[in-house]
Amino acid sequence: MSDAAKTILVVDDDPDIVAQTRAVLTAAGYRVVTAESERQAEDLLRETVPDLAVLDLMMENQDSGFILAHRLKRRWPELPVIIVTAVSSVTGLHFGADTREERSWIKADTILEKDIRYEQLLAEIHRLLKE
Repeated sequence: MSDAAKTILVVDDDPDIVAQTRAVLTAAGYRVVTAESERQAEDLLRETVPDLAVLDLMMENQDSGFILAHRLKRRWPELPVIIVTAVSSVTGLHFGADTREERSWIKADTILEKDIRYEQLLAEIHRLLKE
């Protein structure tokens, strides 16, 4: 990693997940900025340009993570986006970002299922940031 820590935006409406994710990423040497809603994230993005974003799918709306991912990719097309979700375990629906077609409408580079394994999250962050 370079001398300047990369900034990771973490957006999740569960304060425990936000705190745990912040602790793990900070310990790994990243600068972490957080929001607990799509609206808070939008406000934060007026002042901060992250190097990568980790977004919960369902926050104040069922598709808040998708909406935020679309807005991020429209402003910064190269910004890596990871969506984390429990939607598969709750609904049985499966979302993926494995193909170009899926990424074209989902606007995420990776989708991880909750309960998130932090070693998996860190591996994806390293891969996406090419570290």
